[in-house]
Amino acid sequence: MDFRIFTEPQQGADYDDLLRVARAAEDAGYDAFFRSDHYLAMGDVSGEPGPTDAWITLAGLARETSRIRLGTLVTAATFRHPGPLAISVSQVDRMSGGRVELGLGTGWFEAEHLAYGLEFPSLGERFDRFAEQLAVVTGLWETLPGDRFSFSGKHYTVVDSPALPKPVQQPRPPVVIGGRGATRTPALAARYADEFNVPFAAPDLVSTQFERVAAACAEIDRDPGEIVRSIALTVCVGRTDAEVAARALTIGRDEAQVRAEGLAGSPAEAVDRLGRWREQTGISRVYLQLLDLNDLDQIELVATEVVPQLG
Repeated sequence: MDFRIFTEPQQGADYDDLLRVARAAEDAGYDAFFRSDHYLAMGDVSGEPGPTDAWITLAGLARETSRIRLGTLVTAATFRHPGPLAISVSQVDRMSGGRVELGLGTGWFEAEHLAYGLEFPSLGERFDRFAEQLAVVTGLWETLPGDRFSFSGKHYTVVDSPALPKPVQQPRPPVVIGGRGATRTPALAARYADEFNVPFAAPDLVSTQFERVAAACAEIDRDPGEIVRSIALTVCVGRTDAEVAARALTIGRDEAQVRAEGLAGSPAEAVDRLGRWREQTGISRVYLQLLDLNDLDQIELVATEVVPQLG
């Protein structure tokens, strides 16, 4: 099982905070460091010092790390046009030596769009734009050197693009798609995804989503085994009950709730919970949502006492 650290810097972090966590995750042996792509804090927090742009952050981390994979969970299709997004991700892939992954979704947080002057269309239109962005981004990446790429959609048109720069990873960097949608999301995953992620959901729902993706793959004759199955869980692991309670308090979560819905408790409890998740859902990757970016000790604790028993 792969273990990845997943951060929410819109809640209050600057680049140095993220670099410190990314380096700690790399040193501890985690597979990847991911971050959300948001421009506004959620809940009763100030968000100071303010948002950091996801792809600018990952570009910096690409030059200041050496092994760990880097990506977004997830970039909103409402934030960037697909051509410039393909360029940005390709460039960061080159800067990292081929360690980048793109998580892409429809966008959902209306308040951040209003706060920074971004268009926020209806859900149906956001899905339409999302589908076209997947087609354009992957199409640009997969265009052979010397060839040209064109696309004509309702929302985006690309004409005779040289499709440069090329990413290091060929035919393209991995694409992560996820969510709980019953129809369009699984269909898009079957067509474009290298990984399907179901965040913060009960095992029954996770299994149902994976089954929907597998059915969508069957409809287009794709092997569903080609798609990595992953989940995201809030992490709150401690050596003692008191340590778990203190960590829950620090991140502003009810301890009972995070124990029920996240990955909380002792290392042994975490191993048991993830083992049951793997048996029930077939996951091979887990994103640990680390809400306290100062808690480097928890990164080390999970790496030394949980990961080796499930790797």
